[in-house]
This record gives sequence, C-alpha cells and structure tokens, in this order.
Amino acid sequence: MDVFLMIRRHRTTIFTDAKESTTVLELKKVVEGILKRLPEDQRLYKDDQLLDDAKTLGDCGFTSQTARPQAPATVGLAFKSMDDLFEPLRIDQFSSPPELPDVMKPQDSGSGANEQAVQ
Repeated sequence: MDVFLMIRRHRTTIFTDAKESTTVLELKKVVEGILKRLPEDQRLYKDDQLLDDAKTLGDCGFTSQTARPQAPATVGLAFKSMDDLFEPLRIDQFSSPPELPDVMKPQDSGSGANEQAVQ
C-alpha cells in the first residue's frame, strides 16, 4: 500500500509517496534526487527516533492508515555538516496566515431566521 510522507528539515518540506515496502535507504535516494545530498549524509527520523536504513517504511510504523494523502506522516531530516558531524534535528513551525479582513468573514446575521422558519 502507498504511504504519504512529508519530509521536513528547517523550513524545507518535501511531499512524497512510497510503498510500505520501500526501505529507508530508498527514501534517502528520493531525497538525494531532490536536494542533491548523498544518502550517507542524511539521517531520517520518526518522532525523534533515528530510522534504520535497512528497515522498510512499514517496519518503521508508516502504514496506509497512519500516512494518508490528507494527513501525511512527518519524517524529520538532518544532514551531515562539513566537520562530519550530523546537525541536530530541527523542524521549523509552519507560518500562520494573517486574519481574514472583515469583508471576507462569513456573516451569521441571517442564520437565526432560517432556523426558526424550518421549525
């Protein structure tokens, strides 16, 4: 079955899908194709837990029930730095949209009259 993933590092987010039988190493190769960083220079995490390259996504707990298209599972990504040490996992929060202007907010003034008419 397909799993839908959101791979996140700092402010970068990659949406992708894979099979439950895909290994973590194969997922790193997908990241390599996008961000041009070698698999050995990447670490992938699920809930701050480092994922083993040899395990499948299903073995790591990513299933079609937990990683759906409308609610993809989050995978953390960290890179190896120039000094051969891995950076700490960091995922920045999404920005919040500004509040809607008053003219665009839904109007509730007529809903009370409609409810009384139905009764």
